[in-house]
Amino acid sequence: MGTTFGDVWREVLSVQPAPDQWIVVAAAVLALAAVLLGSAWRVARNVVTIAHEGGHALVALLSGRQLTGIRLHSDTSGVTVSRGRPTGVGMILTVFAGYVSPSAVGLLGILMLMSDRITALLWLSIVVLAAMLLMIRNVYGVVSIVGTGAVVFGVSWFTPPEAQAAFAYLFTWFLLFAGVRPVFELQAQRMHQPSPHSDADQLARLTGVPGIWWVVVFALVNIAVTVLGVWLLLLS
Repeated sequence: MGTTFGDVWREVLSVQPAPDQWIVVAAAVLALAAVLLGSAWRVARNVVTIAHEGGHALVALLSGRQLTGIRLHSDTSGVTVSRGRPTGVGMILTVFAGYVSPSAVGLLGILMLMSDRITALLWLSIVVLAAMLLMIRNVYGVVSIVGTGAVVFGVSWFTPPEAQAAFAYLFTWFLLFAGVRPVFELQAQRMHQPSPHSDADQLARLTGVPGIWWVVVFALVNIAVTVLGVWLLLLS
């Protein structure tokens, strides 16, 4: 008998058993290694860029701006373009959202995992990636989004529940931890190759608050979210 849409929908909405605690801890260790080790980070950082630009895009839409396109580049940079007022609260929130989005998405994933919605988390990720794909405007961006989506779909469709749980925790831990490192990379870039187009410097022009203070805010928010996520999964 073939699988029907109803079967898939029930599976997505179902509650899966939580994995053993050692799997949760092992996933955290592997995710942290992927952030700290250079070779792994160069590949995995593409996922961070997707979350970063997705944050810009979502907040732009929520603030009433018109989203015109997203580009993801092979050097793990990205650009999200929207139309609307060049100043004001909506523009400030849109620019601010990028660097805090990976950690925020990781925390959202943790909240879903704590309610044992493992399959729902994986399929929500696929839906978000599909929505972003509609706005991608370059070939590398398409490859990056499709490749990431294919991995998540493959795990959610073809692997047993235990493997899905391990992957979901690894994916979530990675996003939670990965929000911190790009902030330090941003400040290093600002010191050695200053650019008026960085998020911190754009916020400085929009608000009059120096860019370094925005870097500090990004770091404090992401560190606080990371500490909260660790506490929720390992200490609560």
